[in-house]
Amino acid sequence: MRGINLFSLKVGVLAALLALNPAIAAENHKAEALKHAEAAAESGKKGDAPAVVTHAEAAKPHVEAAEKEKASPHFEAADKSLDSAIEHGKMGHADLAGKAAEEAVTHLKAAP
Repeated sequence: MRGINLFSLKVGVLAALLALNPAIAAENHKAEALKHAEAAAESGKKGDAPAVVTHAEAAKPHVEAAEKEKASPHFEAADKSLDSAIEHGKMGHADLAGKAAEEAVTHLKAAP
């Protein structure tokens, strides 16, 4: 009887860990997206449009992955802001690209 209870406990713990895994992964994606979005915003302040594009493009897959794992309108808004940052950065508008990246940072910080 004791062996069955111990086995059940192990199965329960394993199931709980597997259930938490998407939440942990979403946090990791959110953190990575935030890191790159902040770097994009800093690059915009420095007038470096190509770096804004590089960092915003690096942030997008993480935002999209976090959105799939934990849906939030803030992830959607961050994704749109990053698109704007990329668009302006490619046009050489570092100031506008940086502001769009700052908007993405704001949304990512507000996301769950």
